[in-house]
Amino acid sequence: MAKNKTEQQSLNTMQPDKNGYFGNYGGAYLPPSLEGVMKEIADSYQSIKEDPAFIEELTFLQQTYTGRPSPIYFAKRLSDAVGGAKIYLKREDLNHTGSHKINHCLGEALLAKRMGKKKVIAETGAGQHGVALATAAALLGLECDIYMGDIDIEKQAPNVRRMQVLGAKVVPVSRGTKTLKDAVDAAFEAYMEDPVTTMYAIGSVVGPHPFPMMVRDFQSVVGREAREQFLAMTGHLPHHVMACVGGGSNAMGIFSGFLDDTEVNIYGVEPGGRGPAKGDNAATMAYGKPGVIHGFSCYLLQDAEGQPLPVYSIASGLDYPGVGPQHCHLKDIERVRYVVATDRDALVAFYDLSRLEGIIPALESSHALGYAIKAAAKMKSEETILVNLSGRGDKDMDYVMDHYPLEAYEEQKLLVK
Repeated sequence: MAKNKTEQQSLNTMQPDKNGYFGNYGGAYLPPSLEGVMKEIADSYQSIKEDPAFIEELTFLQQTYTGRPSPIYFAKRLSDAVGGAKIYLKREDLNHTGSHKINHCLGEALLAKRMGKKKVIAETGAGQHGVALATAAALLGLECDIYMGDIDIEKQAPNVRRMQVLGAKVVPVSRGTKTLKDAVDAAFEAYMEDPVTTMYAIGSVVGPHPFPMMVRDFQSVVGREAREQFLAMTGHLPHHVMACVGGGSNAMGIFSGFLDDTEVNIYGVEPGGRGPAKGDNAATMAYGKPGVIHGFSCYLLQDAEGQPLPVYSIASGLDYPGVGPQHCHLKDIERVRYVVATDRDALVAFYDLSRLEGIIPALESSHALGYAIKAAAKMKSEETILVNLSGRGDKDMDYVMDHYPLEAYEEQKLLVK
C-alpha cells in the first residue's frame, strides 16, 4: 500500500516528474515534428493552471454552463434490492452534454483559445467526448473535427447527430478495428499535418505529457465535490469508491478526491467483455503488460511484437488497449484495485438502475455499477459504495434495445421483481 500521506507527496494532487512520468509510466514518445508543439502546450498549461483569470472563467462556466456541482444521490431502491452495502451515485450524467467529458473539454477549449488556435481536433468512441468538445468549440467559436470509428458511428448514432448539429465535422475511420484505437491513430495523423493552428484535445488521461496531468486536473473537480458532498450527506467518507476505466478520465477525476484517504477502498472497473480470451475484452490492467502507445507508456494489451491487440467492449468508450499512466502507477503501488466487469454485468446494471431508480446509465458507467452491485451484496449493511455515474445512457438506447432486448432481461429474473 501507499505510504501515509504525511510521509510522501499527496496522491490527490500528485504531479508527474519533469519528463512527464507517473512512476514508470507516461512520458512523451513523439516524432521530432511534435516535440516543440507539445512543449508549447505544456508550457501554456503550466502558465494558466494557477492564473486567477483562467480559473475564474472556467469556474464560472462550470457553474452556469455545465451545471456544477453535480449531486450525489442515494440509490435506495437499488440498495434495498441488492442487500448489503448502500450504493450512492455521483451524478455526472446530469452535466450539460450528459457526461463527465465536458469537465476537461471546457478546459482544453479555453486553453486552445488562449493559445490562439483556430481548431480543436479529437477522437471519440462512445461519442461523449466528441459531443462535449463540439459543444465547447461552439461556445468559444472554434472549428472542431472529431474522428470516430465506423463501428462506433453505427453504435452511437444519436451522438453523431449531436456533434453534427453542433457544427463539428465527424470524420469516419474505416481501418483496423474501426473503433477507438483507430480513431486515435487517425486523429494524431491529422494533427501532425497542422499542429500550428490546431490543438489536439485528447479525450482521456492518456497520450503524451502533459495530457494525462492536464485532463486529470480538469476532472479533479468531481473528486473534490464528491468528498465534500458525501461527508455532508452521511457524516463520513465512503467505504468504497468505484468508477469504470477505459482510458480512465472519469475514474481519475473521482479518485483524486480520495487517494490520500487510505481508509477508503478504491476500485477501477475495466471492461471484461465476453471473457478473458484475446480480442474479447479491453481489460488492460488485468491482462496487459508495460508498453508504448500513442506517445506514452502504460499497461498495454499487446502481441509478442509489442503491437496493440484488437480489443472489445459493449461500451464504445472503454474499448481501448491502453490506460492512463497514473492509473498504472496506482496499480503498481497498490493504492487502487483494478477489477473486471463483463458485458453481462453492465447490461444487468443498465436495466436495474433504469427500472429501480428511473436513471438510464451509459454502458460505460454500467460497468462500475455492475461491479458495485455484485460487491454490495457481499458487504455489511453499514458499508457504503460511491459509484461515479459518469454518463447517461441516451446514446446507448437503440443499440441495447436492438441487441439485448428487454424480454431477455425480464426472463432472467435479475434484480427487478
